[in-house]
Amino acid sequence: MASSSSKCPVDHSAVADKCPVDHSSSSSPWSRFFSSSPEPKDSQQPKASPPAQLPLDRETSSIPKADGGNWVYPSQAQFYSAMARKNHNPQAGDMKVIVPIHNAVNERAWAEVMKWEAGQGGEKCGGVKLVSFKGRPGERSLRARWKALWGYSPPFDRHDWIVDRCGVRMRYIIDFYTGRSAGSPASNLSFYLDVRPAFDNWEGVKLRAERFWERWVGSLWSSPAPPDPVQSRP
Repeated sequence: MASSSSKCPVDHSAVADKCPVDHSSSSSPWSRFFSSSPEPKDSQQPKASPPAQLPLDRETSSIPKADGGNWVYPSQAQFYSAMARKNHNPQAGDMKVIVPIHNAVNERAWAEVMKWEAGQGGEKCGGVKLVSFKGRPGERSLRARWKALWGYSPPFDRHDWIVDRCGVRMRYIIDFYTGRSAGSPASNLSFYLDVRPAFDNWEGVKLRAERFWERWVGSLWSSPAPPDPVQSRP
């Protein structure tokens, strides 16, 4: 993506530079698609062009941008080129599988953000919009470290997304975990996304406190519904 108007919501330093995972990590479920090769000694060595049969068409996401329109995902050809620049030895035949998964994971992340934003007033100014994003695969969030202490596997990637709600900027932390797949792990990819607002401002604290109350305190205080009255027979 050469300009901000044609990016997908991941951490890109060049055209389609990343999908929402750290491909270089051996723990990443995407690692089965790519095998890293050493960096060439000559840094000026040109990279291979994408195969001619790879489509150039791109899918428009459902994620609105702050300056209008929606974010646009990379084409299969762009994705291939990005992986080749990273020396991940991509295979053209895998692009038709990887790119839709890449797009679906981003859509799921946005859907989780919108669950937090529901009822917070974003509809008054045309809806919540994604302003910027940053991949931070080498930095574990506080919650991810806490989960690791309890024996959970660490996330294979992390993103921070900044959204705008009628002038209020909110940072959301997204931890990407390998989920449980039905069937063989070699033929299925499953992800679990832990999405929540950061404690950067009062809004983030308020949303987290409300979610905690609804999920834990509210469930403890709620009483079961009374049974239907039994009609007596004459």
